[in-house]
Amino acid sequence: MSTAQEARNKETYHRFHEVINSGDLEVISKAVDELIHPDGRFHTAERTAVPALQAQKRIWEILLRAYPDIHVTVEDLIAEEDKIVVRQTVTGTNSGEYRGMPPTGKAVTYNEIFIVRFADGQIIDIWGVVDLYSQLRQLGLIQA
Repeated sequence: MSTAQEARNKETYHRFHEVINSGDLEVISKAVDELIHPDGRFHTAERTAVPALQAQKRIWEILLRAYPDIHVTVEDLIAEEDKIVVRQTVTGTNSGEYRGMPPTGKAVTYNEIFIVRFADGQIIDIWGVVDLYSQLRQLGLIQA
């Protein structure tokens, strides 16, 4: 794969990242439709057959309800052939329902790492690890 293709994959991810930080669910949904392949897959520890398009829209609906001020900062982004690896820091204040729990009003900062594979200029696979334990501990929903 060419360096130009790696640069294009990075640019696609940066576009997606910018939209996420808009906080506008409608804009995010349109970007998901544009940037994620219709056959895209979202691979998580919890096995699911939900397509990446659906999964991403649902994830951002949940996160924006729970953390209307959510902000994702890209710390590292590495491109290699048809994949990128990104390490991110997420911040937000829990001012909406989350995982069936009422808002806590607490601020959180947690980390996540994703591997994203591209095909034909779109995201086709997403593998992710999110520090959910840290997030829930900061919200006071689990004990340290």
